[in-house]
Amino acid sequence: MQQIQILVFRFLCVFGCLLSSLVAANIQESQWENGQTLLTFFEKNSIPLKVYYDLPREDKELADEIVSGNTFYTLYDEEGKLLQALIPINENSQLHIYKQDSTYGMRAIPIVYLQKEHNIALSVESLLYNDIVKYTGDTFLASDFIQAYKGSVNFKRQIKRGDKLAIIYERKYRLGKVFGSPNIKASILQTSDEEKYVVRYDGNFYDLQGNNLNKYLFMIPLQYKRISSHFSMGRKHPILGYKRPHLGTDYAAPRHTPIKAAAQGKVIFAGTKGGYGKTVIIQHENGYRTLYGHMHKINKGIRTGVYVSQGKQIGTVGSTGLSTGPHLHFGLYKNGSAINPQKHLRIATIKLKGKEKEEFSILAKSFQDKLGVILANNLENEPFKKMQNSYIVYLSEEIGNNEDTKRNN
Repeated sequence: MQQIQILVFRFLCVFGCLLSSLVAANIQESQWENGQTLLTFFEKNSIPLKVYYDLPREDKELADEIVSGNTFYTLYDEEGKLLQALIPINENSQLHIYKQDSTYGMRAIPIVYLQKEHNIALSVESLLYNDIVKYTGDTFLASDFIQAYKGSVNFKRQIKRGDKLAIIYERKYRLGKVFGSPNIKASILQTSDEEKYVVRYDGNFYDLQGNNLNKYLFMIPLQYKRISSHFSMGRKHPILGYKRPHLGTDYAAPRHTPIKAAAQGKVIFAGTKGGYGKTVIIQHENGYRTLYGHMHKINKGIRTGVYVSQGKQIGTVGSTGLSTGPHLHFGLYKNGSAINPQKHLRIATIKLKGKEKEEFSILAKSFQDKLGVILANNLENEPFKKMQNSYIVYLSEEIGNNEDTKRNN
């Protein structure tokens, strides 16, 4: 079969340089428009709609995860025909659309990114949030820092000019640009009265004694029989290859089972949403958002703009959209990125014990020492410099591994 040239967007630091085969190609960076769907993208690029309709149910469901405003990349030939497209669906996965002979194929693949650890140390000049944004330009980092200390610090009364803070955090970079949300690993807030440490462990924030500082919990939104499909980011398996992501938890339950709001918030969508069928989306505080898909019925009065309390019934279980049987697809998002609902739906551990406490204590001590050095010496990482020649074209079995794609040796 005709060999397919696979485009993979990678940083120059991986290996090699921009190949000559890219000279005649036209690479475009675009923003996913509000209201745009995968189907309209296919229509715009003259991709036969049969390709879309023949996609597996799971792939169509993934297409509904594309968020407006996301940056995506396309490669066109000299005649303006689409050769490749990479469309992110979350921080770790993207849809790869590629020309294959006279038709097109699509699959989910990992997003290649560089993860870099940073640290900052600064003195409070005005408001903590404003100072962090001023220093880093990162509103998400500032929000996460405030959230980490929200339950233990009164920012208006306890924080004064001259107080100090230090943060150790990770940032993802894709094509030389910040990508996704920051991940605070540890931090210290030093006032004239005390020092407060926060350490992330197993997705939650703890103090040095192992007390859970996360105060925001979600309830399970229904009575269910079993979990028919667990959350998965679709990371690459060394033997089996790449597993398709599943960005939520599927709860199998009888049709008409009541569905309740997992937490209080504002309804930002109530209607039909592609493969998810009848869907309700609720915006919560601290950047959280929940999605309830495949509903049989949306309750009367549940509409965009309405505020709901935790536990309020918003609809019933069904099998609308691309569904093989009655169940609830429950999605949980933080700052627009899908996260595992199961880690937030159960009652979080109030205080670590046993082996977990031992592991945490070792981790916390190492961060405590490092934060002390950073704060004392005001150590800062060099600003991350934008990579050049971000695009590399090469043939990859990782992406092109199918019956019609052979790699030449």
